[in-house]
Amino acid sequence: MAGPGRTTPAGDATYRELVRPLLLPSWLVIGILMVLPVALMAVYSFLTREFRGGVIWEFTLAAYDQFFFDRGLFGDEPPRIEWTYITIFWRSIWQAGLATLMCLVIGFPTAWFIATRPARTRGIWLFLITIPYWVNLLIRTVSLRFLLRDTGPMNGALQSLGLIDAPLPIINTNLAVQIGLFYSYLPFMVLPIYAAVERYNFALSEAAADLYASRWATLREIVLPVVKPGIVAGCILVFIPSLGAFLAPDLLGGAKTFMIGSLIDEQFRGSQGNWPFGAAAAMILMTLVLFVLLIYARAQGRAPR
Repeated sequence: MAGPGRTTPAGDATYRELVRPLLLPSWLVIGILMVLPVALMAVYSFLTREFRGGVIWEFTLAAYDQFFFDRGLFGDEPPRIEWTYITIFWRSIWQAGLATLMCLVIGFPTAWFIATRPARTRGIWLFLITIPYWVNLLIRTVSLRFLLRDTGPMNGALQSLGLIDAPLPIINTNLAVQIGLFYSYLPFMVLPIYAAVERYNFALSEAAADLYASRWATLREIVLPVVKPGIVAGCILVFIPSLGAFLAPDLLGGAKTFMIGSLIDEQFRGSQGNWPFGAAAAMILMTLVLFVLLIYARAQGRAPR
């Protein structure tokens, strides 16, 4: 006989039989909208470019070779490392990493503040955090460009206050891209950390204070380990979309702030695009993301419970 709170194998089998038909729509959506597009992208990355646009169904590694190696204008020179695309890839990584760090520095205290408010006011603070997402990301990025431009409201206000003599050249710089990424994805950091802090038992902090632990020691040894899942989830939710972002680099940056998302987007525009190369760049980006997630998953699996 099964004890309280336990189910028998027969009960588990019955439960699975009941749930399985309900999962079918989910599997169809995942298969059609996620797995199929990725599979098509993988196939296209091995095809040959058609110079008038599109692809020729001849399988080759030319797109991957173009990403990593430079073989000259006519392709008959000895291969050299193609630093142009590698530099763009590296720029995307550090821009996304810096945006994640900025979101963490601002998002953690923000989430802590919201989680420690009275229960009746937490909903209002969360409502304020999510208001920007009522507007399309494109519109928000264009509005941010208007705000940051030389003749925009921000420079105008700083000049009127006498804080600066000439407009700050922010547009078309790495700083503008960072501001755009930070502004776009900050709520993705706040919400998971808020959910983790809300479940935190504040009696642990009180016990640490009773044992004469400093605030920094309590934060480092007690609070951060407990809310770590929320921090990691927030970092992943910010880093991955920042890595592939193209609106912020395109609208707020310039040629010197080109990122991998902009490179991929450019390959699928007009008749001069290179679909196999764009697909190959997308697959390289996805492989990097999956590699990072795999490392995290293995580390979590080995962590003591």
